[in-house]
Amino acid sequence: MFKLSCLSALLGSLLACSVAHAQIFQREMGAFDLKLGTTPTRSMAQGLVKPSVVGSFHGGLDLSHDSGFYVGQWSPSMGISPGKDLEIDSYMGFKQPFDQTLGYEVGLIRYSYPEVTTPDSQELFGGLTLLGSRFGIAFSNDPDKQNNTLFADLSGNQPFGVGISLKYTSHQFNTPVAVDGGYVGSFTDWSLKLSRPFMGIDLDLIYSDSSLSGSGCSAYAGHNSQCDGLVTLKAEHAFY
Repeated sequence: MFKLSCLSALLGSLLACSVAHAQIFQREMGAFDLKLGTTPTRSMAQGLVKPSVVGSFHGGLDLSHDSGFYVGQWSPSMGISPGKDLEIDSYMGFKQPFDQTLGYEVGLIRYSYPEVTTPDSQELFGGLTLLGSRFGIAFSNDPDKQNNTLFADLSGNQPFGVGISLKYTSHQFNTPVAVDGGYVGSFTDWSLKLSRPFMGIDLDLIYSDSSLSGSGCSAYAGHNSQCDGLVTLKAEHAFY
């Protein structure tokens, strides 16, 4: 897998608190297209890079070629805020349309934590783009478990101007985790996000939950911020 040492320098001009609206700076360089921004810009990777950016500085870059190949890095946390470690999600892949309504994409993501001893992990993803909506699947190999993810972003069909995205993941521990009253060998979690702009503000309503409950939640290590059902309302406004 690759490392782009220039990430930190490029992010110097892109650092933005999570209350800021996503900003994308784009420049064409011959057959290459470079994007810098405060949100992931790659279609499939955007649904898979770690989404937790609340209270942290974040940003990334994406470099694509006319042939369909691309590489990029996204940092959901620059390690500046208290309790937040530096994380770099590096990805590479290939994207091509079949025609004007249908396309495909495959790629690989590596999650790394340079400042801590947490081992790196990898994720293989692929999917289809149909009429502006994205449907994908991913397989990842974490140090302690295996994860299989299904995700969908229905951007191509927004009833009443509301964007809809969904994610469902099954997690299988390499070794069952002990909890009060037994062991947890596997679990699932899911999330549903509704998004709509309103008077210059991006509003997100997010519901997340998992198959664990009670004492079993002590074994939870999934995508959501907590094990039990949670409803989150998030509002973002552009400062620049």
